[in-house]
Amino acid sequence: MAKRINIQAIIQSQFMRDVPLVMAGCAIAALATDIFLIPNGLAAGGLTGLATIIAELGRRSGINLPVGMQTIIMNALLLLVVVRAGGLRYALQTVTGFVFFGFFTDLFAPFVLPLDAADLTLSALWGGIISGLGYGLVFRCGANTGGSDTIGQIISRKSSLPVGGTVMAIDVAVCAASAPVFSVANALYAALAMVVMGYVVDMVVDGGNRQRAAFIISDCFSDIEYDILHEMDRGCTRLMAQGSWTGKDRPVLFFVFSKREISIIKTIVYQHDPNAILVITDVNEAIGYGFKKAGE
Repeated sequence: MAKRINIQAIIQSQFMRDVPLVMAGCAIAALATDIFLIPNGLAAGGLTGLATIIAELGRRSGINLPVGMQTIIMNALLLLVVVRAGGLRYALQTVTGFVFFGFFTDLFAPFVLPLDAADLTLSALWGGIISGLGYGLVFRCGANTGGSDTIGQIISRKSSLPVGGTVMAIDVAVCAASAPVFSVANALYAALAMVVMGYVVDMVVDGGNRQRAAFIISDCFSDIEYDILHEMDRGCTRLMAQGSWTGKDRPVLFFVFSKREISIIKTIVYQHDPNAILVITDVNEAIGYGFKKAGE
């Protein structure tokens, strides 16, 4: 009888193990927000951007509205919906992220030295890069900081709108709403920071482990397969297929390799068979022999 795996226990242990990394990611993102974004009026989307706008309006009225506390309160108001829509585990991961982020944002604010507001380009770029690094660490651990992602998931579950498009629309709306409060230039730089942030988050979550996969159709499949196994030292799999026109059965070779090996595989394939069909596609992550180990 096959051994039963307690998935719930594994997920719980991994989450507890990753809490320090979630804290570090929230601290990095909060520090970047305090140094580069909030002081320079860059409302780079999400609830943090909305809180930045509200904080500025409050300041002009003589009211102190800390950005971190605002994000915690706004996310807490969404919590009941999140619990019903995503379950208790998702809610716990969300609460962990937005509480740590809000706490560190207000903790660092009195002590950091903001970058000179005269150069919004540097503020937008470095704010996006460093905060993206922090958010990426949080997302890589399976947690999140709430905000527009949570709103997008809620809207998507109650409508036919895609999550990604909804989140983007919310973030763009926040950037646009900052223009009357700060300036059109600030809103555009905030959008730049948001784009850079998203790119860095994707890089961190992918772990820099993007690879390539190849599908090879050739009459000389055995020779190509031999070179892949023995010259490139890569695993290779035969996928049984049938030609639609000829009706003949033939194997399709499938294997995963690194980006720097693209020229090598092209050389191997077309030295053996100039008429071979080679399809190369992107792979977000590869785990196993020849790549990173599971759990890394």
